[in-house]
Amino acid sequence: MSKDFPLPDDLPEPEDDGAADHLPGMEMVDVSLESTDGATVNLQELPPRTVIYVYPLTGRPDKDVIPEGWEDVPGARGCTPESRGFRSHYDKLRNNGVGEVFGLSTQSSEYQREARDRLDLPFEMLSDAEWELASELDLPTFTIEGDEYLKRLTLVVSDGRIEHIFYPIFPPDEHASEVLEWVRENPR
Repeated sequence: MSKDFPLPDDLPEPEDDGAADHLPGMEMVDVSLESTDGATVNLQELPPRTVIYVYPLTGRPDKDVIPEGWEDVPGARGCTPESRGFRSHYDKLRNNGVGEVFGLSTQSSEYQREARDRLDLPFEMLSDAEWELASELDLPTFTIEGDEYLKRLTLVVSDGRIEHIFYPIFPPDEHASEVLEWVRENPR
């Protein structure tokens, strides 16, 4: 659990609304996104078995960016603990056949870079600030205070296709363990 952003015990659990049912088996779209290391990553050219965890919004201890009512939206809260989980499991994922791990949100690369550095993440974050990937894949979203956010989900991409999805995700701080378990049970 994160000391900066602890998850409350009564966090509302998201339900599977079917909004990601169309994703497994889809070809990954020809979209290039900016990475926190300044590179551009073409999503059709990912390493074999890439894990992309999609999250709505990373908070910051020095800024109040979390909208009012955030904790009441099922699945919204927990981006920092989820990222820390992937940090803790990164080497195990890589040792079990995952070519790369990326976090992805619609926040700017500059904003994400602060989070990557502060959280000491061993992987890069991808910015879909222009909503290109979200639109092309018709990713599930939610709206709060008039702003739209991506719902939390994880894509496992292999050979240019979405091999598997995790949706909905709960609790977010334990999700990386769930992905690692799936990777171990489904070797390439």
